[in-house]
Amino acid sequence: MTQQVVHAVDATPAKRPEPVTIQGRYGRLEKLNAAKHAGALWEAVKGHDQVWTYLFNGPFSERADFDAYIEMFASREDPYAYAILDREGRAVGFATLMEIRPANRVIEVGNILYSPLLQRTPLATEVQYLLARYAFEGLRNRRYEWKCNSLNEPSRRAALRYGFSFEGVFKQHMIVKGRNRDTTWYAMLDHEWPAVKRAFEAWLAPENFDAQGKQKKKLEAFRV
Repeated sequence: MTQQVVHAVDATPAKRPEPVTIQGRYGRLEKLNAAKHAGALWEAVKGHDQVWTYLFNGPFSERADFDAYIEMFASREDPYAYAILDREGRAVGFATLMEIRPANRVIEVGNILYSPLLQRTPLATEVQYLLARYAFEGLRNRRYEWKCNSLNEPSRRAALRYGFSFEGVFKQHMIVKGRNRDTTWYAMLDHEWPAVKRAFEAWLAPENFDAQGKQKKKLEAFRV
């Protein structure tokens, strides 16, 4: 019986995320720091409990509890958290690189919190471009994952919009906040990244926005 094997790959481990600053056109990412970012983040999410619905923690009704969470969250190595700062340097959200598996050159983007100040802005999309570019080009991963609660329809739509491919649903995958979570899996591969990158950069270009800041073409249109 003939046995099949696939081609050999570069088995040099990927790098782990570092406390880098990643500058974009509409804002930047930098290592989450409680002393530096908690105050602005609290003001951005206070009273908007819906932003925490599908996250593993929150919402928080007291500033002290929120600060303690950000301090703990910022200290972890996996997930590795980055604050999202707008052009004025104000923290308006956070995102993490997580499930870090250097030996297999696999990493996930997750634990994403977009405050109302960040939602539906060019920076919201740029953040995903900057993190994907760092994951593939900076850290040398070959697989980039996106997973979400299967009930989180906006996250499922976002994954496809950003260029991830649907892979399946893990049923009864987790218990989160005392409730069942079915998890929907998406991924982007290193050989797919160049085309996804070109689409991101074309969408983010100033000429894709009118005088009122509205997009002229959708991101998906640049991948056709």
